[in-house]
Amino acid sequence: EVRLVESGGGLVQPGGSLRLSCVVSGIDIDWSYMTWARQVPGKGLERVASISSGGATRNYLPSVRGRFTISRDNAKKEVYLQMNNLKPEDTAAYYCVKGPTADGGPKGPGTQVTVSS
Repeated sequence: EVRLVESGGGLVQPGGSLRLSCVVSGIDIDWSYMTWARQVPGKGLERVASISSGGATRNYLPSVRGRFTISRDNAKKEVYLQMNNLKPEDTAAYYCVKGPTADGGPKGPGTQVTVSS
């Protein structure tokens, strides 16, 4: 059974930081792009960041570039998203997705990030 489980979300003030983690089981991710996507109620999934299998290539949504960093540990089957200088518009449910796009592969149940003072 393929499982992706996200954690690390929560309530944070504007300007604060959070680190999201995704643990994958049931499938190897060594040769897969991995993606963090987010969704707000009433809107579709939005790709936030993607990372290539070896980590050499990382792509970011323009609005998060310079604030967010995606990384991975293939040995642990884990993917991370370090989020700094968070803004209210970053409020969303965040999902870990296997593959290079927001909706092209299996994803976890999500973790909620709320940025509010």
